[in-house]
Formats: sequence, C-alpha cells, structure tokens
Amino acid sequence: MKPANLLLEQTGTTIFTLMSALAVQHGALNLGQGFPDTEGPADIVEQAALALGDHRNQYPPLTGTPELKSAVAAANKRFYGLDIDPVSGVCVTSGATEALTACLIALLNPGDEAILIEPLYDTYLPVVKLLGAIPKLVRLEPPSWELPRAELAAAFSPRTKLLLLNSPMNPTGKVFTPDELSFIAGLLETHDSYAICDEVYEHLVFAGARHIPLMALPGMFDRCLRIGSAGKTFSLTGWKVGYVSGPARLIGLVAKAHQNLTFTTAPNLQRAVAYGLGKEDAYFSTLAAELQARRDLLRQGLEAIGFKTLATDGSYFITADFSGLGFDGDDVAFCRVITEQAGVTAIPVSAFYAGPAPRQFVRFAFCKQPALLEQAIARLKGWIASPPLTRGA
Repeated sequence: MKPANLLLEQTGTTIFTLMSALAVQHGALNLGQGFPDTEGPADIVEQAALALGDHRNQYPPLTGTPELKSAVAAANKRFYGLDIDPVSGVCVTSGATEALTACLIALLNPGDEAILIEPLYDTYLPVVKLLGAIPKLVRLEPPSWELPRAELAAAFSPRTKLLLLNSPMNPTGKVFTPDELSFIAGLLETHDSYAICDEVYEHLVFAGARHIPLMALPGMFDRCLRIGSAGKTFSLTGWKVGYVSGPARLIGLVAKAHQNLTFTTAPNLQRAVAYGLGKEDAYFSTLAAELQARRDLLRQGLEAIGFKTLATDGSYFITADFSGLGFDGDDVAFCRVITEQAGVTAIPVSAFYAGPAPRQFVRFAFCKQPALLEQAIARLKGWIASPPLTRGA
C-alpha cells in the first residue's frame, strides 16, 4: 500500500490523551486536562436551550449568525477599544483550534516561515508543517519566561510570513507585557509580517497583569488576526464556539478556509454566546477573581509540600518544578508515577517543546473546584511522605 500522509502517520498519540486515559485507569484526580469541572453560567445554557425551539436550526450564515458577529465586535470595542466591522471583520468557527487552523491556512503558502514561541500549544507545529510552511522556533526560558529579544529578532527573515502569539500563554501562564508587545510590533512592521494572536484566555488574567491585544497597538490592526473562545470565557469548552476578529481582507480569507473545514457552527450555541458576551462587567471580573483564588490555593499547597511554582498571570495553568522532591526521573516519568501512585495527574511540560526541553517541570490545571484541588494536594502530600522506593521512576 502507498503511504498515507507521512506527517500524520509519524505523529503519535498526544500526551494529553495518554495521561487522561491513565488517570481513568487509576482513578486519579485529573489536573492535566484544561477544562473546568463545573457547568458554565445557567442563563447562557438556558439561552441555548431556548434557541433550539425558535425554528432556526438549519445552516446559519457561513461566517456566523448576525447576533454573535455583532456581539463579538461590541466586545472588542468594550474591552479593548477596537473598531471591528461586525459584518466583514468577524468569522465564527467551531472552536478556537479550528480558528487557528483557518488563520494559518489563510496566511501561509508552502515555503513561508512561521515563527512559533516555545513552550507552545501542541496544535501549532503540526498545522504549520501540514501546510508546507517552515516553523522557526524561539524559546522562552523558565522561570521568568521573558521574551528573548535578540533570538526573536534573529528568527525573522525575508521569508517570514507570520508570528503566532499566544497571550495569555499555555502552558506558562505568561501575559506578554506592553513593552514586549511593542517590541514584537516593531519586528512585524520591519519585516512586513502578520501575527495570529491566540487570545483564548483573554478574560482569565489575574491581579497585577493586564491583557492587551497586539492588534490594539499602533499600526497592528491590518497585520493581526485575533482569536477568542467562548469555551474559555464561559467555561463551556464542549460547545466549541470560537471567533476570529480582524481586517476584512484577512477575515475574507479565513472565511474561505473555514468553509472548507467545518463550514459553520451550531446556531443555537452561537446565539447563546452572543447573549453571554453582553453580560455585565461583574461576570468577567468575578470569573478572573475566582480562578485567581484557585491558582493561589494550588500554588500554596504545592509549595507547602516541596514543589517550586513559577509565576502564573493568566490561563488555567500553573507550572511546578519537582526537582526538590528527590525524584529520580524526568517529567514524563514523574507524571506517570504520581498518576499511578498518588492518584493525581499532571502534564509534563516537555510535551510543549519540539526538541530537547527542560525535564523538571509539570503543568497542573487549577480550573477545578477548590475541594478537588485540596484533595489533590493531600494525595500528593501523602505520596511525598511515603517511603522513597515507592516514589522512584
């Protein structure tokens, strides 16, 4: 038989699938997967249910229902002062992962270079490669995750088509600073390049940090595509409703890619998300405050039992260094052992790198109920206090 797609054939099962299956097998508390363990707002769910009965269940418009497109444009103006045309400047997608793929398809030709920042979400690299583009990787280093300006500048070339920017960032929890964004904007202008901005955690930013879309900086509007996620904003990750905002010229290309991917998204969910985006400011501030409290609970618990934790200014995740626990093994082995022996699952941070990576860091998700986080800490504490032989790799 002739080979199928070689890149996909050579791609193994993701670490997320493996660790989740292992968690189920051992009855572990799964702090690996990044989704809340509570339902989203009841009024938004009710709106989705009501919309099912309004006799508008056939194909909605390709780029999204008018209600949701208008709500996305209004949210861009409300939160960031961005003027987005609700008709030509928004494309609704079946989740942010599809939005990301559609944006990459819209901008990349075979042979183009795309700059990606490590550690990175695991979808970025395969899609760039599948499109025949050339990834150029720039690495942030723990524990500060500061932008390496010289290395980033060196990654640009005449063949650079785009930079993919994730802020707030998964897995690091980094929120890029105004100064870092300004530096990135300067490079994009100098090299006449675009930016795809994965901003799905835009409303999950904690005290002391502020999310600023790159698109909002001078000269950046026509160079940026900005991705948002109803799943993250409303704790309804299974709905898979995403949206891309940007200049009409680029959104038109995203829509053509979207047409050949999923074509459209459930209309009742779109109308419910439109309702959600119009919720009062208190909803968005409370969402961030509640998550910050859970971050602090997990951070304090981990540090009390011997982990070192890295700063987390946004997202669902905290990175922890287990090197002080006396464990003889790398991060993959550590995650496997704590799942099997402690009954707590995390994700090895090396999974977010394309090449050699630090091996003493794991990612815990804190978007869980406080009682579950406390139980996870108690399980880890008991495991650490157990005889050393049961803690080996």
